Amino acid sequence: RFQQVQSMMYDLMEWRSQLLSGTLPKDELKELKQKVTSKIDYGNKILELDLIVRDEDGNILDPDETSVISLFHAHEEATNKIAERIKEEMQSKDQPDYASYSRMSSSPTHSLYVFVRNFVCRIGEDAELFMSLYDPQKLQIISENYLVRWGSKGFPKEIDMLNNLKVVFTDLGNKDLSRDKIYLVCQIVRVGTMELKESNSKKYTQGLRRPFGVAGK
Repeated sequence: RFQQVQSMMYDLMEWRSQLLSGTLPKDELKELKQKVTSKIDYGNKILELDLIVRDEDGNILDPDETSVISLFHAHEEATNKIAERIKEEMQSKDQPDYASYSRMSSSPTHSLYVFVRNFVCRIGEDAELFMSLYDPQKLQIISENYLVRWGSKGFPKEIDMLNNLKVVFTDLGNKDLSRDKIYLVCQIVRVGTMELKESNSKKYTQGLRRPFGVAGK
């Protein structure tokens, strides 16, 4: 059972990366979402968890808005699909699963946790900090941006986020770990007047976003 769940988790992590890539056509995106929900339902079954019934688009049916008859048919259909899937698994369990082995060696399984404690840079205006992972050899960013809005008084714009600015860069695979170097880069964007010396009375020049600096380690 552990090996079954492990294989399914590798599938789900791989498909999650494809969903987050934003490069799939609409029809392929819908098909992949159905594969994900089907895999989740099958996993719940073998783990003896509750059966979740869904509509044809994979959305969870709301029992408060769905009739009893419709829920019954949905349960019946979901149960039949899972039973067929279990039958297929039983027939192929004696065959070597080379695909799973390949996924184990290539699927994203690593994460990087970052805790932003402070930002020390005398700007005098509000700033936006964009943090990302960067490959200096290929000259490209390899992750999404983590945005922190920093106030002109030296604190986060959302004061309740003080000492709670945390982010996890996920979906890092063995390919990423084999890179020669990976930098954590912070791009600084100043938000305010066109020039720092301008008076605040010029309201029409306020709120402008201007590149200010960049740092990496």
